[in-house]
Amino acid sequence: MGTLRLEVVTPDSTVVSAEADMVVCPGVEGEFGVLPQHVSLLSALKIGAMRYRAGGKDEYLFISGGFADVNNNVMTVLAESAERAADIDTARAQAARERAEKRLATRDEAVNALRAEAALARAVNRLHIASLR
Repeated sequence: MGTLRLEVVTPDSTVVSAEADMVVCPGVEGEFGVLPQHVSLLSALKIGAMRYRAGGKDEYLFISGGFADVNNNVMTVLAESAERAADIDTARAQAARERAEKRLATRDEAVNALRAEAALARAVNRLHIASLR
């Protein structure tokens, strides 16, 4: 079946540049998979886990929103932020989780609940993905 070219880029860097056997992404309409020779696709991404298989080994990444584009056997993920599971700082993620939970628990009108919920989702997903290493 072959492979497809996977590029995961953020505004700061290229996080992944590899040949992949398959890719699974957290789309806003649900998780979706991409195999080599996939039909053209453009999808918005939500906060969550992305995984790809290369050389028989699964690799995991944290994705914080963005877009996925599949075209001509190349999948490009343009993410707001992305981290490999091995690069996630679990102490920092745990601290972010505690801060977000504390902000949500205060029920203070000055706290932007949507921002606090998004921060909590990012922290929880980072911790989960880090546990998959």
